[in-house]
Amino acid sequence: MTVAAAKPHLSREHMLDMLRQMIRIRRFEDKCAELYTQEKIRGFMHLYDGEEAVAVGVIAALEKRDRIVATYREHGQALVRGVPMTSVMAEMYGKQEGCSRGRGGSMHLFNAAANFYGGNAIVGGGLPLAVGLGLASHMQGDDLVNACFFGDGAVAEGEFHESLNLAALWQLPVLFVCENNLYGMGTALAISESETDIHRKAECYRITSEIVDGMDVVAVEAAARRAVQAVRDTRKPYFLECRTYRLRAHSMFDPQLYRDKAEVDSWRPREPIARFQGWLEANHMIHPDEVSRLTGEIDAEIEAAVAFAEAGTWEPVEQLSRFVYADSVVPTGQ
Repeated sequence: MTVAAAKPHLSREHMLDMLRQMIRIRRFEDKCAELYTQEKIRGFMHLYDGEEAVAVGVIAALEKRDRIVATYREHGQALVRGVPMTSVMAEMYGKQEGCSRGRGGSMHLFNAAANFYGGNAIVGGGLPLAVGLGLASHMQGDDLVNACFFGDGAVAEGEFHESLNLAALWQLPVLFVCENNLYGMGTALAISESETDIHRKAECYRITSEIVDGMDVVAVEAAARRAVQAVRDTRKPYFLECRTYRLRAHSMFDPQLYRDKAEVDSWRPREPIARFQGWLEANHMIHPDEVSRLTGEIDAEIEAAVAFAEAGTWEPVEQLSRFVYADSVVPTGQ
């Protein structure tokens, strides 16, 4: 691994883009929460508030040809990866112009063109998929990195251990990214796991692992660049534990009775956007007027995405059996 490859590209342009991406995720989801209360968006929805540095930092280290598998809290990964906000919002609305034709909703965003192999409503369900993609890379002899995001709650699932074991046994190029926000739904990590240092579980499978402050976007990108380069060079798995914290409840239905408001408030000064923006301003790398300009551009993009979703169409009821079985797929052009 070269030193240059492992370092984040800390140009002013790159740092502004990282800030923009984090603000973009936050404001998009704030709008989604508003639309949810208006019943424009239905079903389950899990927001990423407080965890934006993980998606932005890790994906900055990946190439567009690399593959990504995510969780049901995947709006951030989808947007940073390049899935158009219009198609993400239309999917949230359940419109057929959505990235999953309106059939997946918030938890099942998918875009093959962006090599974004979906959110997954099953806790830990993306782990075996990432191992399968890693096996494909191994068999085809390519140099792709197959990144898999998952939460600390997935660690309690059998497929977590099965996936790490197979990736280690078969030496597969998979980057495991644990977004450890300290709670699996409403269960604190210390209550569910005897070993709360999750990266140590990966070490038990002889997978190189490290821990990083998931609230620091620069630290996340630096760790991700080391990890991505290691996977690309060695064709072996690598494990990142990003310690972060979600500032909103687990989902829109969650009354959040399992943690005190004081605990959440204690984490707010550490949240990644205010922290990074404050650092940039303190070092005279950005002016508040630039942040206002960025925010205005993002708000305009969100407004256009909402208009696109509102104007979208519902899939006709008579087509609901399409794509359910392979032989029911209508040929292209029909």
